[in-house]
Amino acid sequence: MNAFETIIYEKKDAIAYITLNRPQRLNAYNLKMRDEFWEVLSAVKDDPDVMVGILKGEGERAFCVGADLTDFGTAPSRVIARQVRWERDVWGLFLSIPKPMIAALHGFVLGSGVEMSCCSDIRIASEDAVFGLPEVSLGMIPAAGGSQTLPRVVGRGKALEILLTSDRIDANEAYRIGLVNKVVRREELLPTADEVAKKIMSKSPLAIRYAKEAINRGLDLSLEEGLELERRLAALILEGG
Repeated sequence: MNAFETIIYEKKDAIAYITLNRPQRLNAYNLKMRDEFWEVLSAVKDDPDVMVGILKGEGERAFCVGADLTDFGTAPSRVIARQVRWERDVWGLFLSIPKPMIAALHGFVLGSGVEMSCCSDIRIASEDAVFGLPEVSLGMIPAAGGSQTLPRVVGRGKALEILLTSDRIDANEAYRIGLVNKVVRREELLPTADEVAKKIMSKSPLAIRYAKEAINRGLDLSLEEGLELERRLAALILEGG
């Protein structure tokens, strides 16, 4: 059923499960994963049978440790490789998915791992999760949207602290600053994600879709414009879509 090398894609009961599948490399994000992730996200977005997506990582040690530097090579080629990543705007595609996306996070959640989680709508972490953005320490800045999505999740000051110091934070601190919605025991991580997904799926699909759109689009609008957006979307629901 799975046709990918670096991603496991499964569907069950209207839930799409996307598993980063390079456990031998701590699920480091390489160019192959980028291309396969694009295909999977496109499938989730376009499949009418999918109501919720759950993103997780294979293996015991990490959700994702960020970009695979061995794939990108030396410093100049890393820059070129990061430019190549933008040929397919994976992160723009991720953010455009109208269905709720849940990230189930364990172990190391670094670099692109943090950025993937910030593209998700709900983030659930196991107690062993460790978060960090190491790009500045490598003489770079995030190139997968982290400088834009992280402050929208945790606020400007905390985002700058995390990014500029490259300090790592544990799951409890991530919960305190709002980077994750829940912290659970490791064995409860996927069951909790499933529980949240099924609770969402019990509601009106149209209302869920427009609620997500109202919040995500409204963040970039003035309050007056956001309220007008909300009124328009509420009217669409009353009209049946």
